[in-house]
Amino acid sequence: MAQEIRPGQALFVWRDVNLDLVRQGAPDLSSRQYAILMTIYLDLPPHTVRGLAEKLRVTKPVITRALDTMGKLGLVTRERDALDRRNVVIKRTVAGAQAVDGLAELIVAHFRELSR
Repeated sequence: MAQEIRPGQALFVWRDVNLDLVRQGAPDLSSRQYAILMTIYLDLPPHTVRGLAEKLRVTKPVITRALDTMGKLGLVTRERDALDRRNVVIKRTVAGAQAVDGLAELIVAHFRELSR
């Protein structure tokens, strides 16, 4: 059964999750970068720079800059599409999957604290 959460509680969860990310030394990603990362890991592939830009309603350079940062952190990789060399395909990594899973676990843990 789904549990109801009030707006104020949601903000405390969001703040506490972010505090944990900072304390754990997690990569310092912007909200935009997290939105891109979540899209890559939660939506079915393939993911392209063009497709992500359209989905998030931002420009391709915005996606490229975010992917540069996430690539340096090992959260994603990029490859040219073998069928259409104009496209760049974004690939998931083990480190990226672990980061997303860790974020989900933090959110769940803080949400459960509200239930107590």
